[in-house]
Parts: sequence; C-alpha cells; structure tokens
Amino acid sequence: MSVWTNLAVHSFTPNGQRNKGKMMDALFDIRGKVAALTGAGGVLGSAMAKALGARGAKIAVLDLSREAAERVANEIRLSGGDALAIQANVLERASMEAAAQQTLAAYGYVDILVNGAGGNKKEATTSPDLSFFDLPPDALRWVFDLNFLGTVLPSQVFGKHMRERNQGVIVNISSMNSFRPLTRIVAYSGAKAAINNFTQWLAVHLNQAGATRVRVNAIAPGFFETAQNKFLLRDEKTGELTARGTQILDHTPMGRFGEPGDLLGALLWLVSPASAFVTGIVVPVDGGFSAFSGV
Repeated sequence: MSVWTNLAVHSFTPNGQRNKGKMMDALFDIRGKVAALTGAGGVLGSAMAKALGARGAKIAVLDLSREAAERVANEIRLSGGDALAIQANVLERASMEAAAQQTLAAYGYVDILVNGAGGNKKEATTSPDLSFFDLPPDALRWVFDLNFLGTVLPSQVFGKHMRERNQGVIVNISSMNSFRPLTRIVAYSGAKAAINNFTQWLAVHLNQAGATRVRVNAIAPGFFETAQNKFLLRDEKTGELTARGTQILDHTPMGRFGEPGDLLGALLWLVSPASAFVTGIVVPVDGGFSAFSGV
C-alpha cells in the first residue's frame, strides 16, 4: 500500500488529523537515505546538499574543487548532519568510479544522485567582440561536455548501482533555456536541451531494463545568479543590472532572480516518496518565465 493510500485510509479515523500529519511527514521523509551530488561546491549545489543533509540524508559532496567539497561537507557536519567530501571530475569515468567506491565504502549504498555540475564560460558566449561565427570549437565543446557528458557519466556509474538494487532517484539539473533557447549561449542551451531528452530516455531505459523502482527526473531553474552567469546579468564593475539582466527580469512575472532556496521544495519532492509515481519529467522553477509570452 502506497503512502498516499495509507493517508487516504487513515485520514478520517478519530485520530485522523494526527495520522494525516504523520503520513504527510512520511511522504517527504528521506532520513537515512544516501545522496551523492555533483557540483555540490557551487552556489546551487551546496544549497541542495545542505538541504538534503538537514532532512536526515547522508551526503556525498562531489566537486572538482576539493576545497569547495570540504567546505560544504564541513558545514553539513557542523549542523549535525553526516557528509563526506569527495574530489571528483564528472568528465572522467575513472574519477566517477572512484567517487562511487568512496561513497559505497562509507555508506554502503546510494539512493539519490543529483547531477548538479554544469556551467557556461565567456569564450563560448557571443558578444559584440566575439561573433557566433568565431566561437572557438574547444570552448563550445567544453561547455557542452561539462553539462551533458557531465550528467551522463555520473548517471552511468551511480545509475548502475541503483539498477542493481532496483532502488534510487536521479535528478538532473536542466535550465529554462532548454525549452526556449536564449541568445548568446549556444552551447549551454544545446546541452541543457540534451539533458531534457536524456532525462526522458534514461527514465524509460531503466524501467524497461527491470529497474522499475528507479526514477529519473529533472529540475529546470529559471534565472539564478551564479558564478558562471553573473557576468551576463550584472556589470562586473558597478554590480548594476546589464541590459540582458533587465530584460530577463522584465520577462519574469515574479520580477526577481531565483534564490537557491527556491529549488529546494521541488528537489525534496522529487527525491522523496511524495513523487513515487513520477518519472521522466522536467519541472520548471522559473518565476513564471516559461508562462509569459512577453506581451
């Protein structure tokens, strides 16, 4: 019997209100789960890692920067959580295999994978000084690989473990520009669109391969200020909004950039029993950007 079915059965008993509260807690209960997060040293990744840790999950903090991973893991531990810092490169299969082995050695299993590694760079972004026709292939390849291949490789390594256990949740981090390509960021837009397709593909593939209790979904953030995109949103010298930043806010009905905490409700829903029958979807968290036609 599912958690929701239990909730429906017991909500109208004499102790229904109390039972309802307990069952609602159970829907979002991830205590004792083991979560591995790539890119967990960044602005958004660290917020997600700390939020899952605060809910009782054991956290493997994966980041290319050992220092960043250690910082986030230490913050989780200081808050009473259980965390392990792992230096890992999402573009190297051997590195991901080693990260998985460290996680399994420490915790025994992995229930949750959040593919948070990603980003953009100036050299792959068109500007008045750099036209589309002159974008260097190496820069385009770097951005595409980081976002797409950097999602596929961890999913292969940790997803294999989940398939063998027939239990687990993978959450990919997409972007609003996967639905509506944005000007200037050609490689980043293409890579995030590929992540959406991969999310659907992997959800079906794992289930049809017999892993019917493994789910794969994605979150598509709207516009958040991070180290990778701040140069597009604000003037580097004054901190004022650029013309692009102003245009984005003008097309975001809620009138602000997202904050890291805005992603946490969707994340908790996707990794918890509350979404037990949800797989193969991409959830926008965008302040209404995708709903606004501009008129």
